[in-house]
Amino acid sequence: MLCETSASFAPPKLLLSVGAAKDYDSGMTSHILSRRSFLAMSAALPWALRRAAFGANPASAIPVGLELYSVREALKKDAEGTVRAVAQMGYQAVEFYGPYHEWNEAQTKQMRKLLDELGIKCYSTHNDEGNFSAKNIGRTRDMNLILGCKYVVLAWSDPKPSAEAWMALAGELNSVGEQLEPAGLKVGYHNHQAEWKAVDGQAGDKQRPMDILAKNTKASVMLQLDVGTCLEAGADPVAWIRANPGRIKSIHCKEWSRDPAVGYKTLFGEGVADWKGIFQAAESVGGVEYYLVEQEGSRFPELETARRCLAAFRATHGGR
Repeated sequence: MLCETSASFAPPKLLLSVGAAKDYDSGMTSHILSRRSFLAMSAALPWALRRAAFGANPASAIPVGLELYSVREALKKDAEGTVRAVAQMGYQAVEFYGPYHEWNEAQTKQMRKLLDELGIKCYSTHNDEGNFSAKNIGRTRDMNLILGCKYVVLAWSDPKPSAEAWMALAGELNSVGEQLEPAGLKVGYHNHQAEWKAVDGQAGDKQRPMDILAKNTKASVMLQLDVGTCLEAGADPVAWIRANPGRIKSIHCKEWSRDPAVGYKTLFGEGVADWKGIFQAAESVGGVEYYLVEQEGSRFPELETARRCLAAFRATHGGR
């Protein structure tokens, strides 16, 4: 997803104090167990049951949100009204993309106030590489704290010609993560098609950029899986999740059709994605904390598309 358009935003009517930005609530509860009891229970229970035993959210409690690029034209016309409409559909979260960084502090605080009023979260934002620069990283940090985010995601990086170039990107992600960590934020990376196409390695071997990024970034760096681009590139999203346990904290639930006239414009559940398998892998080993529906258009208007995708998601996944 390329974030090139800008969303307009009305001047705020009421501002929050900086202290009003709430800390991210993962919904986890803590349990006091002796070390021996903990180890005994861990050995006896499969991973999915351990989640429930030690307080992790059950599948039905994993929130589903909307990547707002899905309703980008509506967002440009009326940001607050669009977020309200998305919340009224039943989405539990939103993910703001590139243009959010153009807001001033007052606008950002007003949006946080609206999210709180609606009872929805912004767990992450999508960012251009410029938002991670030395000039902008402080502003990026502060805006994400106001919005209540946990993850600051690099939405796109230009395809690299070699394994070494992708390794350099991994180093940059680690560096940004270290800068954000004192504020309680984590960095993430969102894949497109190029990350699944093998490039030349130093020893003349071929390596997939996604594997390079996973191997050379810290475990704290979230690997946000975009299912649609993974499928189009010929990769297996279920295998990817299982190969990277605990790293797939967020998934973009985007469909893909083999029909070139349709592609990403197919609705959730109408493409080739094995959603049952994806959900099972994400919730048993992937460590998923929230899902995000993303749609790049369809045969329906934007908001109707978002509504239909949420209904299809619920029918497939179950839960709330």
